[in-house]
Amino acid sequence: MQHFRLSFLVTLICVVLSYLWAGVYGAFITLILGVLEVSLSFDNAVVNASILKRMDAKWQQYFLTWGILVAVFGMRLLFPIAIVAVATGISFAGVTDMALNDTETYAQHLMASHIQIAAFGGMFLLMVFFSFIFDEGKELHWLGYLEEKLASWGKLEAIEVIISLSLLLLIQGLLPEEVRLEALVAGVFGVILFVTVDSLAALFEEGEAVSGLVKKAGMMSFIYLEVLDASFSFDGVIGAFAITQDVVIIMLGLAMGAMFVRSLTVYLVRQGTLDEYIFLEHGAHYAIGVLAAIMLLSMTVHVPEVITGLAGAILIALSVYSSIQYKKENEAKNTNSFTASKFK
Repeated sequence: MQHFRLSFLVTLICVVLSYLWAGVYGAFITLILGVLEVSLSFDNAVVNASILKRMDAKWQQYFLTWGILVAVFGMRLLFPIAIVAVATGISFAGVTDMALNDTETYAQHLMASHIQIAAFGGMFLLMVFFSFIFDEGKELHWLGYLEEKLASWGKLEAIEVIISLSLLLLIQGLLPEEVRLEALVAGVFGVILFVTVDSLAALFEEGEAVSGLVKKAGMMSFIYLEVLDASFSFDGVIGAFAITQDVVIIMLGLAMGAMFVRSLTVYLVRQGTLDEYIFLEHGAHYAIGVLAAIMLLSMTVHVPEVITGLAGAILIALSVYSSIQYKKENEAKNTNSFTASKFK
């Protein structure tokens, strides 16, 4: 439980603040939003853990402290306000006032920006998925020959960028003409941001032995995690408006969930869960692929949030089951090999 002490403290603070802001109803909705955020973001925690385990203890602590401030106030409060400000031409201060005092209008403006948000977040997450699938250095393949074949495509230079941009061009062609350019620009920016952060992180990791580059490698991985968290949070922020239009309650509820997801990430790293359940990382990346597809699809049709949650949960559960079976089979093989060698 020591990994979750800070999360419980944040939960208590958020519930008290929501009660002071909107009474018992506000506290109840805050708890609901927190639970939903955690249940829909387990795959996020697994992928975060695969990156966090390569970072030193100092940057892991930054992820839990400064990182949560960026995630809550930056990505779940200020960034949506910035999106509405850019989309409407209203000043940042004006949108902030609207978010606090005219929540219905603010929600409408935010919903109207869904296509740009979905294009950016969807393309970034799609790049995360493709970078895993087309990793030719990956030795373990959950889906056997099919996944091994896809990994071999990684020999093609920038294959993930080529496929991602091709899909973006195809999807934006299905949108109304007046929003095609906005969707295209947002999607391309998502790809550019992924390539930039991922390339810089790889560059610094390769030179970690050089003085000063260890810190830069940790910083780039930290930035990568924050952008990844932002991509996951976009739809969560918009979806929260289906439950309440109170921006303060949404921020407090999502803050609770974000804190638990981060504590869970650290827990998975410290407990060695990814080593214990070897296909868990695979399942999480496939869940990210599904989420990316849903976000991109949502630009043309409405996709219920329950589908997103169920798809991720099913893939995670299947990956855990496969991991357990794989471990049993290996143990049986090792036992048989030991027995055979003993009686030779």
